[in-house]
Amino acid sequence: MSDKNDDLTREFLATSGGLERAVRRIVPPGDVEDVVQETYVRAYQANVSGEIRSPRSFMYRTAVNIALNHANKAETRLSESLEAIGDGRGEALFSPGSNTLERVCSLEDFAFFCEAVRSLPLQCRRAFVLKKVYGFSYSEIAQKLEISEKTVEKHISKGLVRCRSYLLNKDNQDGGPA
Repeated sequence: MSDKNDDLTREFLATSGGLERAVRRIVPPGDVEDVVQETYVRAYQANVSGEIRSPRSFMYRTAVNIALNHANKAETRLSESLEAIGDGRGEALFSPGSNTLERVCSLEDFAFFCEAVRSLPLQCRRAFVLKKVYGFSYSEIAQKLEISEKTVEKHISKGLVRCRSYLLNKDNQDGGPA
């Protein structure tokens, strides 16, 4: 049994760099190592019970599945937070003394904006939110997302165009002012 686990450990060490690259586009950079470590734990557990025939493909498939689950959980938390704001549980954020009230015209406009942002492709959305919500510079975003500054610039421009288009279409569908 020990030789089998030693072989799995050697295989994991040989493929850990590839596993990191495979999940890097799915989860934020700070979560890549956690996903890779969880992959090893699951592979080890499956190996003990004798379920693995091809350790390398098992680890890649497991890493991608864990990363996708992680990303889905993050999207769910974002949606729940936005719903809390939209259904009144977040009204304290928009009280008359709040700075948020000054930045956002209404809960409805904010909800539409959040829908527009959620409609963006994942990498574009990450860059857009880091710039427009958190105020990161292009170089900080490029470093955080491990992409070039030119790509960050393209993502943010694309995000602005798509959000504007989304909001204009939403206004036209609802019969509101554009």
